[in-house]
Amino acid sequence: MENIAVDKLTEDQAREELRALAEILGQANQAYHTKDAPEISDAEYDRLKRRNAEIEARFPQLKRADSPSEQVGAPLAEGFSKVRHDVRMLSLANAFEDQDITDFDESIRRYLGLKDGDSLTYTAEPKIDGLSLSLRYEDGQLVRAATRGDGQEGENVTANARTIADIPQMLTGAPAVLEVRGEVYMSHADFAALNERQEARGGKTFANPRNAAAGSLRQLDARITAERPLKFFAYAWGALSDPLAETQMGAIERLGSLGFQTNPLTRLCDGPAEMIRHYKDIEAQRATLGYDIDGVVYKVNDLALQERLGFRSTTPRWAIAHKFPAELAWTRLEAIDIQVGRTGALSPVARLTPVTVGGVVVSNATLHNEDYIAGRDSNGQEIRGGKDIRIGDWVQVYRAGDVIPKVADVDLSQRPEDAQPYDFPTHCPECGSDAIREEGDAVRRCSGGLICPAQAVEKLKHFVGRAAFDIEGLGAKQVEQFYADGWIKEPADIFTLRDRYGSGIQQLKNREGWGDKSAQKLFEAIDERRKIGLGRLIFGLGIRHVGESASNLLARHYGTWAVFEQAMKDAQPCEGEAWDELLSIDGVGKVLAESLVSAMNQEAERASMDRLVAHLDVQEAERPVTDGSPVAGKTVVFTGTLEKMTRAEAKARAEALGAKVSGSVSKKTDIVVAGPGAGSKEKKALELGLTVLDEDGWLELIGG
Repeated sequence: MENIAVDKLTEDQAREELRALAEILGQANQAYHTKDAPEISDAEYDRLKRRNAEIEARFPQLKRADSPSEQVGAPLAEGFSKVRHDVRMLSLANAFEDQDITDFDESIRRYLGLKDGDSLTYTAEPKIDGLSLSLRYEDGQLVRAATRGDGQEGENVTANARTIADIPQMLTGAPAVLEVRGEVYMSHADFAALNERQEARGGKTFANPRNAAAGSLRQLDARITAERPLKFFAYAWGALSDPLAETQMGAIERLGSLGFQTNPLTRLCDGPAEMIRHYKDIEAQRATLGYDIDGVVYKVNDLALQERLGFRSTTPRWAIAHKFPAELAWTRLEAIDIQVGRTGALSPVARLTPVTVGGVVVSNATLHNEDYIAGRDSNGQEIRGGKDIRIGDWVQVYRAGDVIPKVADVDLSQRPEDAQPYDFPTHCPECGSDAIREEGDAVRRCSGGLICPAQAVEKLKHFVGRAAFDIEGLGAKQVEQFYADGWIKEPADIFTLRDRYGSGIQQLKNREGWGDKSAQKLFEAIDERRKIGLGRLIFGLGIRHVGESASNLLARHYGTWAVFEQAMKDAQPCEGEAWDELLSIDGVGKVLAESLVSAMNQEAERASMDRLVAHLDVQEAERPVTDGSPVAGKTVVFTGTLEKMTRAEAKARAEALGAKVSGSVSKKTDIVVAGPGAGSKEKKALELGLTVLDEDGWLELIGG
């Protein structure tokens, strides 16, 4: 399917590909950020993420709540205390073609309302392939070091960071509070020497310098980190008590004067032509730098403009990473395994003879679905020239990012004579239920539902995941163990675990791997999660198409579980006032809404939810601090052309003041802001007798 041009995709094809991409990229994030063991190259990851973004741009109504474009990093590894970042550590949007950089510049100019002749400069610097690190200094003293983690919370690696020579322990002339951000890396020479020492000792060798740097920084014993030749480049900052400078370049120079290593290849560029020229200069030097880079990062130089541009959900608008091209490799397809996900999808995975692609050893690759294996898309059109994929084939593995790679091509000249077409299963390999492919669905799904152990276990894993209930001590391994032993069959069972296995003959503390202290800690961690935010609860339910972002949108809109629950009941016919209100939420499309309403009204699922909620104290969704805001709690619709701010700025400001921004006008709308060219929405607002303001009236209402 992925060989089909985005502009040729049908809506059904796009929906299925977005589902597959979300799953693949999610696995890749965990392998890269949490385990320091990438399964695919950076190039393949970036390619898949870019395709995801292109499909979302063409089909915005299909954007998933668990979209890879809404994710930063991955869950934290066990063994380190958590550190909450005062300022989120976000990832960067990616570019791959020169035209992308021109488009980036044009988008910045549009957002800021700049004309073609207006000057706009950028910094350009190598993108180091290492591990992001945040260093907090107070009164000049290093007090804390933390990894990026999921962008909001990282791992406390202060003791380890103190062993890195490039990281100053004390600063002179720095702001009272200064959070320096940069990249921990290892040079090629040091990496080779480390692997030689490791091999001589009979220890673990590393696949590439990035893995070596990440693994070294995240040692639980700081003495091991001290033995590793780590380096650090500073390039950004988080919390500040006083500004470093007025420009990005000035701030980097200030960091250099404070004693940090900054990259000497950082340049100031006047527009896209100079940015691309510097990119090519750096690319030409890539092999001789002595350390790994995977692209060039551009940032708007004026910090006041950066502030005005602000952020998307996971990336800053004022920066972009221009990545280097992807890589390919050929290897043998040894087997095809079928994995069953929490929605029942049967996902084929290629098991490969391990091969190194772009510095990462690859042994697995996605095969998407049965059509992809057969050499066709879901409409029966040929892909890969119609070549099917068979066990024993010599296959081309393509990587463009750090996710599970894909099998891109097949060398028929090396196909074994006895290779047979792959017979995709029509029964679930886990429970034996019929695996049905419904019309319009590119995926075959197990019909077993709650009786399918694979679906049940995956749903439970999702429930205890980081963005859901995040119960410390209850991870994927423990869930599998408890499910296999019949201790936990559904989420509600987690909250009765102490009552059933806290005392008596068969109790948790007597199990292998558990003791009195660890059992008690788990019970306490479970009790802590009885009080849970509405957004986390909705996400934890594991409803198809309802990811973290959408769950939080729903929570903010409905406020309480009782209101949300009743609204979903009222919306059951997928028509009427409650249904229209659900669809009016900015970010909720028809596919998501149908899945949500269906799940919330299925008898078995609802009974399971009711049993769960009976054990919980569901907290009302957090609202923005909007004391004195004249629009807090009101629903606002923007229509027509805004002349004093962009639509994106207007929406962001309204939401910051506690307003709900909707894309459609209804009797529940409070204010319609109508600029020149407003059409049917303004007309409908007037017919309903709603408050209609022009842009000046809106600005006067909110205080400028």
